[in-house]
Amino acid sequence: MSRVLLASRNRKKLDEMRRILAEHMTGVEVVGLDDVAPYDEPAETEPTFHGNARLKALAAVAATGLPALADDSGLCVAALNGMPGVLSARWAGVTGADQATKDRANNELLLAQLADVPDERRAAEFRCAVVLAVPTPDRVVEHAAEGVMSGRVIRELRGAGGFGYDVLFCADGHEVTTAELPTGEKDAISHRGRALRAIAPVVAEVLGTEAEPGR
Repeated sequence: MSRVLLASRNRKKLDEMRRILAEHMTGVEVVGLDDVAPYDEPAETEPTFHGNARLKALAAVAATGLPALADDSGLCVAALNGMPGVLSARWAGVTGADQATKDRANNELLLAQLADVPDERRAAEFRCAVVLAVPTPDRVVEHAAEGVMSGRVIRELRGAGGFGYDVLFCADGHEVTTAELPTGEKDAISHRGRALRAIAPVVAEVLGTEAEPGR
């Protein structure tokens, strides 16, 4: 079985990535950062999602020698000139806490910043960039894909599924948040799902497997 490393420690993100990739290819073992020897992970210092995903993918390949898939994603709010953007995971500046505490602090800060913004100006979109880095005898070959999910930020936290800003985001055409959507429905429309579906055939080709037909 071929192996690919997902350069993440976020268990919910890993589960989502594994689930989506599994729908499009067979014969691939997906491992996360907790499944490989520790290494110095790079700080996400780039100004774009693609730049940060690339940093993580290249560092993972250099440390492990495995083909590595990394993503960077975030919520871009029109009324905040596209912020939090690449700062989404660190928007409230909370450090040293568990993921649930960080997520709640980020969500509460964002809602406070949008408190006076009328409903018609609360448009936002989730964006995701995925980079696949593959070691070869001569160099590391890179592939990239992006996905977008458009919608709006509501005024309260709703739902127990998903993670991050899912509890306050309604995708276009939906009245429930992405934290309230069934897993399969969220995967079908999510920014990460779209990016992974775009790159899944490349992963399958690189690893010598076959993408599932018609997916």
